[in-house]
Amino acid sequence: MRRRGHRSRAVAVTAAAALLGIVGTAGCDAVGGNEAAPTGSTSRSKPSTEATSWNLSPNSIAAVGDSITRAFDACEALSDCPKVSWATGSDAKVDSLAVRLLGKSGAAQRSWNYAKTGAQMAELDDQLAQAATRKPELVTVLAGANDACQPTVAAMTSVPEFRAQFEDAMNTLREASPKTQVFVASVPDLKRLWSIGRTNELSKEMWKLGICSSMLAEPDDLGTAASSRRDKVQDRVKEYNAVLEDVCEKDKLCRFDGGAVYKYRFDAAQLSTVDWFHPSTSGQKLLAEMAYRVVTAPKPADLKLPTTG
Repeated sequence: MRRRGHRSRAVAVTAAAALLGIVGTAGCDAVGGNEAAPTGSTSRSKPSTEATSWNLSPNSIAAVGDSITRAFDACEALSDCPKVSWATGSDAKVDSLAVRLLGKSGAAQRSWNYAKTGAQMAELDDQLAQAATRKPELVTVLAGANDACQPTVAAMTSVPEFRAQFEDAMNTLREASPKTQVFVASVPDLKRLWSIGRTNELSKEMWKLGICSSMLAEPDDLGTAASSRRDKVQDRVKEYNAVLEDVCEKDKLCRFDGGAVYKYRFDAAQLSTVDWFHPSTSGQKLLAEMAYRVVTAPKPADLKLPTTG
């Protein structure tokens, strides 16, 4: 039976709504309009083992994941801004993966964004089920940050749960669309984001709304307990990335980014000036560039991706 996202918490949006009375707008808009995402149902199956070569020029793209792919806080406070999404956005300043691969008109017609702000790995199964109804030639996955971004360290998704949820999601995709290629981005280094944002007083006020409390709570506390808490979150993110890589390696049509997103040392210019945590338009452009290099690389194992701007 498919796992459901019963443990999902919309980290930034839910906290903000509770404190400010703002309702999040995490729709699933396609680049070309506001069409609702279709629903679909699948049964369990194992990933396809059919040997198939990687297509460097996929002709359609569906994106799944969380607030990063919805470009949360990239344009306005506490709002999604899918037009600047690294995966499917239409804004020329970003030059999204979809635009790079399909062109502007092609991206408008053949790319779809099923990501949802606040989504955890448990929700990826349903997102991929929806994406599979389009039979996209490529699916992008960027998920896992919200599994670590919980009110407490104890509330973080366990590594076994995370693995089972990702495997279920991949099985769902393979049952419905066995030839779809998958690009998997690593979870960002949340401790790096804390170290940048803690120097900004406005960001720390935003963090009080409940954004990634496991990492960002009491940002100026450098004591033993607070430091240990942040280290535990960072360690869990590393474990999540190891799971993403391992599960992806077992699928012949899946490419992991080699930890590129995690390893990249984001600077202030690449972070939202609203919360200093989510990517800015510049950060979204960077994510698009890294994804494009991996998707179009003849031999991704030899690919050298940037670690600094």
